[in-house]
Amino acid sequence: MLSSGCAFAIGDKKKNNNSTSLLKISSPDSKVKKGAVLSLNDCIAIALNNSPAIKNAGYNYGISKADVGLARSEFFPTIGVGTGYNYTDTHTKRYNTDSKIYNLNASLNMLLFDFGKTNARISMQKFYLIADEYNFANTVREITFDVKQRYFQVLAARATVLINKAYVDINERNYVRTKAYYDEGLKSKIDLVNAEVTLSDSKIGLVQSENTYQNTLINLNNAMYLTNAPSYEIEGGDGFNIQDNVASVDLDKFIENAQKEEEYVLPVNVTDAKLTSSIEKLEVFTSYKVEKFPYTYEECIKIADKHRADIKAYTATVDALNENLLYVKRNFYPAITGSAGYGYRDTQSTNSLSLGLNLSSSLNIMGQKNQVDIAKYHLEIAKNSLDQLIKDVYFDIQNAYIDMIQLEKQIPLQEVKVRQTLENYELAEGRYYVGLGDYIELQDAKVNYNNAQRAYIETIYKYNVARANLESVIALRQKVTITFED
Repeated sequence: MLSSGCAFAIGDKKKNNNSTSLLKISSPDSKVKKGAVLSLNDCIAIALNNSPAIKNAGYNYGISKADVGLARSEFFPTIGVGTGYNYTDTHTKRYNTDSKIYNLNASLNMLLFDFGKTNARISMQKFYLIADEYNFANTVREITFDVKQRYFQVLAARATVLINKAYVDINERNYVRTKAYYDEGLKSKIDLVNAEVTLSDSKIGLVQSENTYQNTLINLNNAMYLTNAPSYEIEGGDGFNIQDNVASVDLDKFIENAQKEEEYVLPVNVTDAKLTSSIEKLEVFTSYKVEKFPYTYEECIKIADKHRADIKAYTATVDALNENLLYVKRNFYPAITGSAGYGYRDTQSTNSLSLGLNLSSSLNIMGQKNQVDIAKYHLEIAKNSLDQLIKDVYFDIQNAYIDMIQLEKQIPLQEVKVRQTLENYELAEGRYYVGLGDYIELQDAKVNYNNAQRAYIETIYKYNVARANLESVIALRQKVTITFED
């Protein structure tokens, strides 16, 4: 498990003391062992380990760090050394001469002062380094939310499969009883046919939900960047009180089953049907308890203002472009350089030493003016983008908070609806099998009960995603994250 902490600044702000040149990650193995049971935090850690986006963000940070060093190198001396050998052979009518000359030379050039131009460039690159650090943290935030969303999708899809299996069981039992009543002459042929159609429809719905479930498993593997993943399981979590607390993730099994010709046929050779009504139900969620979100809306705004890494990255970019504008403006000023040189020639052992102080400037006034204008426009664009981001985050928090609260209120209401539709179904089935109700009434009651369970699951899924989204938009500190380490 890693903790998060990004705090870079220059000048009179806090300075970062990290001296990392490469990205180091300390978290669980990025691969999954066969039969492993993964929690949500495990999945997040695996995704952070495997994510190419995380690696690229780390590499961009390394590039920015090298850019700072490159800017600082302007104040370091440039050293030149050279040696040579020259042979000259001269022939004339009067005489012939030749000469052999060996030489050795060394030079040193160094920038002494350029009226703050290089300092502005160094400051600019430092601010870009800060921005890349926060961009890294923002990438972590986005990947964390994506994994949470995929994880909850799997849980919701798995619950839907369980509900649809229970619905198939209900329709199979109803078909068996209706067939028995039909054989006894107590029900009409149309009731039997309706029971057959309903059973077939429920099995089609089960197949479709299983396909959706398989797709969510693929999406979860994709979010964790797992290829050729072995069979593993994921936990239901504290809030997901599912009867079977783990979901098996085994795509090979699904593929094998898809290749087989599975027949979904109606029950045959019914001999033990009873002329009684007995509903067997499967409640996927016995009771879903919502853990109250610990922060008010106003507190969420403050947390986002403190922790949103992308806002800090944009702020650092604005600071960098401010320094860039200073850098471009200072190109109007000359540069003062110092130089020293030494030379040696073997001709009469000639030695030479030179020292110099130079003031130089090379400037295209028209071109420089346009460079300043361009730098000003880049700065204004960055300021406008920062202002837009701050406003977008503000409205994102509003929407996310409202969505979470509204869904939180719907969950107990949906639970009550499940109870009510179950009671109505029990009454409708009892009425139908004693001859007081018709099949349409019974079928409506069954469908309403099944739909109520699925709506309950969907609401719980949406609530968990909305809560995860709120945690993401305010950049709430997570239990599992990743940072640069010394």
